[in-house]
Amino acid sequence: MPPPLALTVGEPAGVGPDITFAAWRQRKELGLQPFYLLADPTFIRMRARRIAPDLPIAVVEPSAASAAFGDSLPIVDIGVRISAEPGRPDQSSAPAVLAAIRRAVDDVGTGAAAGIVTNPIAKNVLYRSGFSEPGHTEYLARLAMESTGIPVHPVMLLWSPELAVVPVTIHLPLKEVVPTLTTDLIVQTGRIVARDFRGRFGIAHPRLAVAGLNPHAGEEGALGDEDITVVRPAVERLRADGMDAVGPLPADSLFHRDARARYDVALAMYHDQALIPIKTLAFDHAVNVTLGLPFVRTSPDHGTALDIAGTGRARPGSLIAALQLASRLTAKTEPRVASPA
Repeated sequence: MPPPLALTVGEPAGVGPDITFAAWRQRKELGLQPFYLLADPTFIRMRARRIAPDLPIAVVEPSAASAAFGDSLPIVDIGVRISAEPGRPDQSSAPAVLAAIRRAVDDVGTGAAAGIVTNPIAKNVLYRSGFSEPGHTEYLARLAMESTGIPVHPVMLLWSPELAVVPVTIHLPLKEVVPTLTTDLIVQTGRIVARDFRGRFGIAHPRLAVAGLNPHAGEEGALGDEDITVVRPAVERLRADGMDAVGPLPADSLFHRDARARYDVALAMYHDQALIPIKTLAFDHAVNVTLGLPFVRTSPDHGTALDIAGTGRARPGSLIAALQLASRLTAKTEPRVASPA
Protein backbone atom coordinates (compact mmCIF):
# COMPACT_ATOMS: atom_id res chain seq x y z
CA MET A 1 0.00 0.00 0.00
CA PRO A 2 1.45 3.42 -0.91
CA PRO A 3 1.80 6.05 1.81
CA PRO A 4 -1.28 8.21 2.39
CA LEU A 5 -1.73 11.72 1.03
CA ALA A 6 -1.29 14.66 3.40
CA LEU A 7 -4.28 17.04 3.25
CA THR A 8 -3.90 20.46 4.88
CA VAL A 9 -6.78 22.11 6.72
CA GLY A 10 -6.54 25.35 4.73
CA GLU A 11 -8.29 28.43 6.13
CA PRO A 12 -10.08 26.99 9.18
CA ALA A 13 -12.99 29.44 8.86
CA GLY A 14 -13.55 28.34 5.26
CA VAL A 15 -14.98 25.25 3.62
CA GLY A 16 -11.83 23.11 3.84
CA PRO A 17 -13.08 21.01 6.76
CA ASP A 18 -16.55 20.73 5.20
CA ILE A 19 -15.37 19.40 1.84
CA THR A 20 -12.90 17.12 3.60
CA PHE A 21 -15.76 15.48 5.50
CA ALA A 22 -17.75 15.07 2.28
CA ALA A 23 -14.79 13.64 0.37
CA TRP A 24 -14.03 11.11 3.12
CA ARG A 25 -17.66 9.94 3.07
CA GLN A 26 -17.25 9.09 -0.64
CA ARG A 27 -13.93 7.30 -0.16
CA LYS A 28 -15.26 3.79 -0.80
CA GLU A 29 -17.47 4.46 -3.80
CA LEU A 30 -14.69 6.49 -5.44
CA GLY A 31 -11.81 4.26 -4.36
CA LEU A 32 -9.87 7.19 -2.91
CA GLN A 33 -6.29 6.69 -1.82
CA PRO A 34 -6.07 7.08 1.97
CA PHE A 35 -5.38 10.59 3.19
CA TYR A 36 -5.05 12.28 6.55
CA LEU A 37 -6.06 15.79 7.55
CA LEU A 38 -3.46 18.05 9.17
CA ALA A 39 -5.41 20.09 11.70
CA ASP A 40 -6.34 20.65 15.34
CA PRO A 41 -8.43 17.61 16.35
CA THR A 42 -10.53 19.59 18.82
CA PHE A 43 -11.43 22.12 16.15
CA ILE A 44 -12.32 19.38 13.66
CA ARG A 45 -14.59 17.69 16.19
CA MET A 46 -16.36 21.01 16.80
CA ARG A 47 -16.92 21.59 13.08
CA ALA A 48 -18.08 18.02 12.62
CA ARG A 49 -20.67 18.42 15.38
CA ARG A 50 -22.12 21.30 13.36
CA ILE A 51 -22.50 19.61 9.95
CA ALA A 52 -21.50 15.93 10.32
CA PRO A 53 -22.30 14.81 13.87
CA ASP A 54 -21.92 11.12 13.04
CA LEU A 55 -18.46 11.51 11.47
CA PRO A 56 -15.94 9.14 13.10
CA ILE A 57 -12.56 10.75 13.75
CA ALA A 58 -9.25 9.09 14.66
CA VAL A 59 -6.24 11.08 15.87
CA VAL A 60 -3.22 9.26 14.48
CA GLU A 61 0.33 9.59 13.26
CA PRO A 62 0.82 9.39 9.47
CA SER A 63 2.06 5.81 9.71
CA ALA A 64 -1.36 4.72 11.07
CA ALA A 65 -3.51 6.84 8.77
CA SER A 66 -4.05 4.26 6.04
CA ALA A 67 -5.21 1.65 8.53
CA ALA A 68 -7.63 4.09 10.14
CA PHE A 69 -8.94 5.52 6.87
CA GLY A 70 -11.52 2.83 6.18
CA ASP A 71 -13.46 3.47 9.38
CA SER A 72 -12.52 7.00 10.49
CA LEU A 73 -11.27 10.29 9.13
CA PRO A 74 -7.60 10.32 10.21
CA ILE A 75 -6.42 13.57 11.83
CA VAL A 76 -2.74 14.36 12.42
CA ASP A 77 -2.39 16.99 15.12
CA ILE A 78 -0.45 20.08 13.95
CA GLY A 79 0.09 21.24 17.53
CA VAL A 80 -1.65 24.59 16.96
CA ARG A 81 -5.03 25.26 18.50
CA ILE A 82 -7.72 26.66 16.21
CA SER A 83 -10.62 28.80 17.44
CA ALA A 84 -12.01 30.26 14.18
CA GLU A 85 -15.76 30.06 13.68
CA PRO A 86 -17.17 29.33 10.19
CA GLY A 87 -16.91 32.43 8.03
CA ARG A 88 -14.88 34.33 10.65
CA PRO A 89 -11.09 33.93 10.47
CA ASP A 90 -9.38 34.90 13.72
CA GLN A 91 -5.88 35.12 15.17
CA SER A 92 -5.54 31.32 15.10
CA SER A 93 -6.02 31.02 11.35
CA ALA A 94 -2.62 32.05 10.01
CA PRO A 95 -0.52 29.98 12.46
CA ALA A 96 -2.68 26.92 11.77
CA VAL A 97 -2.54 27.33 7.99
CA LEU A 98 1.24 27.65 7.98
CA ALA A 99 1.79 24.85 10.50
CA ALA A 100 -0.27 22.44 8.39
CA ILE A 101 1.66 23.32 5.22
CA ARG A 102 5.03 22.98 6.93
CA ARG A 103 4.07 19.61 8.42
CA ALA A 104 2.85 18.38 5.02
CA VAL A 105 6.19 19.28 3.41
CA ASP A 106 8.07 17.58 6.25
CA ASP A 107 5.95 14.45 5.91
CA VAL A 108 6.38 14.15 2.16
CA GLY A 109 10.10 14.76 2.60
CA THR A 110 10.45 11.83 5.01
CA GLY A 111 8.25 9.55 2.93
CA ALA A 112 5.43 9.52 5.48
CA ALA A 113 3.15 11.03 2.84
CA ALA A 114 3.05 10.26 -0.87
CA GLY A 115 2.05 13.79 -1.87
CA ILE A 116 0.35 16.95 -0.66
CA VAL A 117 -3.19 18.17 -1.24
CA THR A 118 -3.92 21.64 0.11
CA ASN A 119 -7.31 23.01 1.09
CA PRO A 120 -7.97 26.64 0.10
CA ILE A 121 -6.38 29.44 2.10
CA ALA A 122 -7.26 33.12 2.50
CA LYS A 123 -4.12 35.04 1.53
CA ASN A 124 -5.41 38.30 2.98
CA VAL A 125 -5.58 36.63 6.42
CA LEU A 126 -1.96 35.52 6.06
CA TYR A 127 -0.84 38.94 4.88
CA ARG A 128 -2.33 40.57 7.99
CA SER A 129 -0.19 38.26 10.11
CA GLY A 130 3.02 39.29 8.37
CA PHE A 131 3.18 36.53 5.74
CA SER A 132 5.72 37.67 3.13
CA GLU A 133 5.17 35.25 0.24
CA PRO A 134 2.82 36.18 -2.66
CA GLY A 135 0.79 33.00 -2.10
CA HIS A 136 0.48 29.31 -1.35
CA THR A 137 2.58 28.18 -4.31
CA GLU A 138 5.52 30.43 -3.52
CA TYR A 139 5.50 29.37 0.14
CA LEU A 140 5.64 25.70 -0.85
CA ALA A 141 8.54 26.49 -3.17
CA ARG A 142 10.42 28.21 -0.34
CA LEU A 143 9.85 25.26 2.01
CA ALA A 144 10.99 22.86 -0.70
CA MET A 145 14.16 24.87 -1.26
CA GLU A 146 14.85 25.05 2.47
CA SER A 147 14.48 21.28 2.81
CA THR A 148 16.55 20.33 -0.26
CA GLY A 149 18.92 23.26 -0.73
CA ILE A 150 17.97 23.31 -4.42
CA PRO A 151 16.38 26.44 -5.94
CA VAL A 152 12.82 25.84 -7.10
CA HIS A 153 10.83 27.63 -9.80
CA PRO A 154 7.18 26.74 -9.17
CA VAL A 155 4.75 26.65 -12.09
CA MET A 156 0.98 26.80 -11.66
CA LEU A 157 -0.96 24.30 -13.76
CA LEU A 158 -4.75 24.33 -13.83
CA TRP A 159 -5.84 20.87 -14.92
CA SER A 160 -9.13 19.28 -15.88
CA PRO A 161 -10.10 16.54 -18.35
CA GLU A 162 -11.30 19.30 -20.66
CA LEU A 163 -8.29 21.62 -20.49
CA ALA A 164 -4.83 21.98 -18.97
CA VAL A 165 -3.44 25.51 -18.87
CA VAL A 166 -0.44 27.30 -17.30
CA PRO A 167 -0.24 31.05 -16.65
CA VAL A 168 3.37 32.13 -17.23
CA THR A 169 2.85 35.20 -15.03
CA ILE A 170 0.43 34.72 -12.17
CA HIS A 171 -0.73 37.17 -9.52
CA LEU A 172 0.28 40.44 -11.13
CA PRO A 173 -1.61 43.61 -12.03
CA LEU A 174 -1.98 43.82 -15.80
CA LYS A 175 0.32 46.84 -15.94
CA GLU A 176 3.14 44.67 -14.54
CA VAL A 177 2.66 41.73 -16.93
CA VAL A 178 4.53 43.23 -19.89
CA PRO A 179 7.71 44.22 -18.00
CA THR A 180 7.72 40.87 -16.18
CA LEU A 181 7.13 38.66 -19.22
CA THR A 182 10.43 37.68 -20.82
CA THR A 183 11.56 35.13 -23.35
CA ASP A 184 13.63 33.41 -20.65
CA LEU A 185 10.61 33.16 -18.32
CA ILE A 186 8.46 31.57 -21.03
CA VAL A 187 11.24 29.12 -21.92
CA GLN A 188 11.85 28.19 -18.28
CA THR A 189 8.13 27.65 -17.73
CA GLY A 190 7.77 25.58 -20.89
CA ARG A 191 10.70 23.35 -19.97
CA ILE A 192 9.29 22.65 -16.50
CA VAL A 193 5.84 21.94 -17.95
CA ALA A 194 7.22 19.54 -20.56
CA ARG A 195 9.42 17.76 -17.99
CA ASP A 196 6.58 17.22 -15.51
CA PHE A 197 4.09 16.20 -18.19
CA ARG A 198 6.57 13.53 -19.23
CA GLY A 199 7.58 12.45 -15.74
CA ARG A 200 4.31 12.78 -13.83
CA PHE A 201 1.50 12.76 -16.38
CA GLY A 202 3.28 10.07 -18.40
CA ILE A 203 3.00 11.83 -21.76
CA ALA A 204 6.07 10.97 -23.82
CA HIS A 205 5.87 13.95 -26.18
CA PRO A 206 3.68 16.67 -24.65
CA ARG A 207 2.21 19.19 -27.08
CA LEU A 208 2.48 22.81 -25.90
CA ALA A 209 0.30 25.57 -27.33
CA VAL A 210 1.69 29.03 -26.50
CA ALA A 211 -0.79 31.90 -26.43
CA GLY A 212 0.07 35.32 -27.69
CA LEU A 213 0.07 38.23 -25.28
CA ASN A 214 -1.83 40.73 -27.40
CA PRO A 215 -5.18 40.46 -29.22
CA HIS A 216 -4.80 38.26 -32.31
CA ALA A 217 -1.23 37.49 -31.14
CA GLY A 218 -0.30 41.04 -32.08
CA GLU A 219 -1.40 41.00 -35.75
CA GLU A 220 2.26 40.85 -36.84
CA GLY A 221 3.10 43.89 -34.74
CA ALA A 222 0.06 46.02 -35.50
CA LEU A 223 -1.31 45.41 -31.98
CA GLY A 224 1.96 45.38 -30.09
CA ASP A 225 5.36 43.88 -30.82
CA GLU A 226 5.73 41.64 -27.72
CA ASP A 227 4.54 38.57 -29.58
CA ILE A 228 7.30 39.09 -32.14
CA THR A 229 10.08 40.13 -29.77
CA VAL A 230 9.28 38.06 -26.65
CA VAL A 231 6.87 35.18 -27.27
CA ARG A 232 7.94 33.96 -30.70
CA PRO A 233 11.63 33.64 -29.77
CA ALA A 234 10.59 31.59 -26.71
CA VAL A 235 8.63 29.17 -28.90
CA GLU A 236 11.59 28.87 -31.25
CA ARG A 237 13.92 28.06 -28.34
CA LEU A 238 11.51 25.43 -27.01
CA ARG A 239 11.32 23.84 -30.44
CA ALA A 240 15.12 23.93 -30.68
CA ASP A 241 15.13 21.96 -27.41
CA GLY A 242 13.10 19.27 -29.17
CA MET A 243 9.72 20.18 -27.73
CA ASP A 244 6.46 20.09 -29.66
CA ALA A 245 5.59 23.76 -29.14
CA VAL A 246 3.52 26.04 -31.36
CA GLY A 247 2.73 29.75 -31.12
CA PRO A 248 2.20 32.51 -30.45
CA LEU A 249 -1.45 31.68 -31.07
CA PRO A 250 -4.41 34.07 -30.71
CA ALA A 251 -5.87 33.41 -27.27
CA ASP A 252 -9.44 34.12 -28.38
CA SER A 253 -9.48 30.99 -30.56
CA LEU A 254 -7.25 28.75 -28.46
CA PHE A 255 -9.81 27.21 -26.11
CA HIS A 256 -12.71 25.92 -28.19
CA ARG A 257 -13.20 22.15 -28.43
CA ASP A 258 -11.42 21.50 -31.74
CA ALA A 259 -8.47 23.69 -30.77
CA ARG A 260 -8.05 21.90 -27.43
CA ALA A 261 -7.77 18.57 -29.23
CA ARG A 262 -4.52 19.73 -30.82
CA TYR A 263 -2.50 20.23 -27.63
CA ASP A 264 -1.96 18.75 -24.17
CA VAL A 265 -1.36 21.99 -22.30
CA ALA A 266 -1.67 25.68 -23.15
CA LEU A 267 0.77 28.30 -21.88
CA ALA A 268 -1.03 31.57 -21.25
CA MET A 269 0.77 34.84 -20.69
CA TYR A 270 -1.18 36.11 -17.69
CA HIS A 271 -3.59 35.03 -14.97
CA ASP A 272 -7.02 35.68 -16.47
CA GLN A 273 -6.01 34.50 -19.93
CA ALA A 274 -5.52 31.07 -18.31
CA LEU A 275 -8.11 30.96 -15.55
CA ILE A 276 -11.18 32.32 -17.33
CA PRO A 277 -11.36 29.44 -19.85
CA ILE A 278 -10.74 26.65 -17.36
CA LYS A 279 -13.15 28.05 -14.79
CA THR A 280 -15.75 28.35 -17.54
CA LEU A 281 -15.23 24.77 -18.69
CA ALA A 282 -14.54 23.01 -15.38
CA PHE A 283 -15.41 25.23 -12.44
CA ASP A 284 -16.49 22.38 -10.14
CA HIS A 285 -13.71 19.91 -10.89
CA ALA A 286 -10.60 21.76 -12.04
CA VAL A 287 -7.43 21.13 -10.02
CA ASN A 288 -4.54 23.45 -9.21
CA VAL A 289 -1.23 21.57 -9.57
CA THR A 290 2.19 22.99 -8.73
CA LEU A 291 4.82 21.82 -11.19
CA GLY A 292 8.54 22.19 -10.58
CA LEU A 293 8.45 20.99 -6.97
CA PRO A 294 10.30 17.88 -5.75
CA PHE A 295 6.94 16.47 -4.61
CA VAL A 296 3.36 16.32 -5.88
CA ARG A 297 1.06 19.11 -4.76
CA THR A 298 -2.54 19.56 -5.87
CA SER A 299 -5.36 21.75 -4.61
CA PRO A 300 -9.01 22.51 -5.36
CA ASP A 301 -9.32 25.32 -7.86
CA HIS A 302 -11.64 27.44 -5.74
CA GLY A 303 -11.43 29.70 -2.73
CA THR A 304 -12.39 29.47 0.92
CA ALA A 305 -16.11 30.25 0.38
CA LEU A 306 -16.42 31.84 3.81
CA ASP A 307 -20.06 32.65 3.15
CA ILE A 308 -21.13 28.99 3.13
CA ALA A 309 -18.59 27.51 5.56
CA GLY A 310 -20.20 25.45 8.29
CA THR A 311 -23.51 25.13 6.43
CA GLY A 312 -22.92 21.76 4.79
CA ARG A 313 -23.65 23.24 1.35
CA ALA A 314 -20.08 23.23 0.03
CA ARG A 315 -19.55 20.78 -2.83
CA PRO A 316 -16.45 18.56 -2.64
CA GLY A 317 -16.02 17.92 -6.38
CA SER A 318 -12.81 19.93 -6.84
CA LEU A 319 -11.21 18.50 -3.69
CA ILE A 320 -12.09 14.98 -4.80
CA ALA A 321 -10.55 15.71 -8.21
CA ALA A 322 -7.43 17.05 -6.46
CA LEU A 323 -7.14 13.90 -4.33
CA GLN A 324 -7.63 11.67 -7.37
CA LEU A 325 -5.08 13.55 -9.44
CA ALA A 326 -2.53 13.53 -6.60
CA SER A 327 -2.98 9.78 -6.36
CA ARG A 328 -2.41 9.43 -10.08
CA LEU A 329 0.65 11.68 -10.14
CA THR A 330 2.32 9.93 -7.22
CA ALA A 331 1.91 6.53 -8.88
CA LYS A 332 4.70 5.24 -11.08
CA THR A 333 3.64 5.46 -14.70
CA GLU A 334 5.25 4.62 -18.02
CA PRO A 335 5.34 7.40 -20.64
CA ARG A 336 2.49 7.28 -23.12
CA VAL A 337 1.46 9.34 -26.12
CA ALA A 338 -1.94 10.79 -25.18
CA SER A 339 -3.63 13.78 -23.67
CA PRO A 340 -3.69 14.27 -19.85
CA ALA A 341 -7.44 13.65 -19.73
